[in-house]
Amino acid sequence: MRISEAATSDGGNVGSMRTGTLSQKFLLQGEEGSPNNYLLNVGLTGSGGWGTPRHRHNFDQIRYVLKGKYPASPHKIMGEGSVAYFPESVHYGPQDRPEGLEMMVIQFGGASGSGFLSTPDREAANKRLESKGTFKDGIFTWVDDKGKKHNMDGSAACFEEATGQKLVFHPARYDDVVMMDAEAYDWAPTGTAGVSTKLLGVFTERNIQIRFIKIDAGATFNTGTRDQIEVLFLGTGSITVDGKTYGDKTGIELLPEDKPTDITAQAESILFSVTLPKF
Repeated sequence: MRISEAATSDGGNVGSMRTGTLSQKFLLQGEEGSPNNYLLNVGLTGSGGWGTPRHRHNFDQIRYVLKGKYPASPHKIMGEGSVAYFPESVHYGPQDRPEGLEMMVIQFGGASGSGFLSTPDREAANKRLESKGTFKDGIFTWVDDKGKKHNMDGSAACFEEATGQKLVFHPARYDDVVMMDAEAYDWAPTGTAGVSTKLLGVFTERNIQIRFIKIDAGATFNTGTRDQIEVLFLGTGSITVDGKTYGDKTGIELLPEDKPTDITAQAESILFSVTLPKF
């Protein structure tokens, strides 16, 4: 088990491949090179907002809005507390994130097994590309050795620069982003006093699961065993694990080999849970 708090985690800004300022706190990162590599972060949009053109990725994303409203596209607006699954190969955007928007995002290798490019590798590629061309409005533009001008999505350009491979998109399993209104779901009992859950959805043949876990004040949730990686995010509340207390914006990684552990709530606590694909 690994536990990380936003207050003490490393941070950084998304580079020039996008427009505006997006500051991130990196809570947890997976194993680089693994199909299950992932990044759990909390992002805060800075002054002037942050934007991207319409685009897609070769990895999955799940977003949980903590504060404000998030325009995944001009006609798809996520409200505070809502959740959305952004499958690999599915287009979304253009985005125009307002200043002050705070959102938890977990990005991870999708069902195709294409993996997820680590943030350090992406940002290093961004820096190298700045000497070869220009980024504007989320698009990378360069001129090749034959004098021909090229345009490419900034994120895609960083992927190809970092890996030396052509970006390939596997056939999309879904035709759009899947948005979920968590408030419309009921809490279901778990059989443990003071612990309840909301299962928002199960996706793809790799058994990706999204749910909330509520622990009443004074109650204890035991993590149990699992055969897939599970990542927990404490959105609100206060919990104690192995004698140490953690507040909101805490990330917890549970691996298949981790032993069952008790999580006790000092105040009512809401954990957001994502089970990563099973390979």
